[in-house]
Amino acid sequence: MRQRRRKVNKRSSLIARGLRGLLKGLSIFVVGICGVVVALRWIDPPTSAFMLRDRVSAFVADDRSYEFRQEWRDWDEISLNAALAVVAAEDQQFSHHHGFDFKQIDKALDDRRQGKRSRGASTISQQVVKNLFLWPAQSWLRKGAEAALTIVVEATWPKQRILEIYLNIAEFGKGTFGVEAASQRFFRKNAAGLSPAEAALLATALPSPRRFKVNAATPYMKQRQAWVERQMRLLGGTAYVSNLD
Repeated sequence: MRQRRRKVNKRSSLIARGLRGLLKGLSIFVVGICGVVVALRWIDPPTSAFMLRDRVSAFVADDRSYEFRQEWRDWDEISLNAALAVVAAEDQQFSHHHGFDFKQIDKALDDRRQGKRSRGASTISQQVVKNLFLWPAQSWLRKGAEAALTIVVEATWPKQRILEIYLNIAEFGKGTFGVEAASQRFFRKNAAGLSPAEAALLATALPSPRRFKVNAATPYMKQRQAWVERQMRLLGGTAYVSNLD
């Protein structure tokens, strides 16, 4: 009996130590990730999870047509038209929310309950987190990690920095990441020179850059481009993004 108790106590002790070790490791991991997030307020990310995934997938598939394009550009090297266009197309409450647009979340849930097609409710802040650190597949684990990191990003980065990173890591076409690479590829010019119409066309590709091709715009994309341009004007023009904190 005593021997059995000793075995049970020993097993319980091992489980307890294992759980403590797991919690300690998890805590260190969380603190490390938060430290990286905070550091990226000042340090430009050299790559992103989505870029790495894209390049590895092309390598594994031995895709000879694949060409990776990405060039970092600071905020003052990017046309304000590009910044305004992505806000108009993706997140018109960007300057007002703290990472989550609850009205859009409620609308998306209602659309799903009614069987309607929904564009989703992710804010630009959430998209930055997903692109930088996470993976595209839908799951509660990813959603939970995305929500937690979005809170950290919103608490530590100015809105202008969030938008600057988004413009540099968003995918605009196969192998094309960031507005500078997209501008060079599709318009043969620097991102600083993008016109409202060009910026709006790039923004139409963001929901699905492999399906919506900037260099082969469909009638739907052209209609969407015109809508984005109207929204840019209604937001008050580039003053909306030039005054971000």
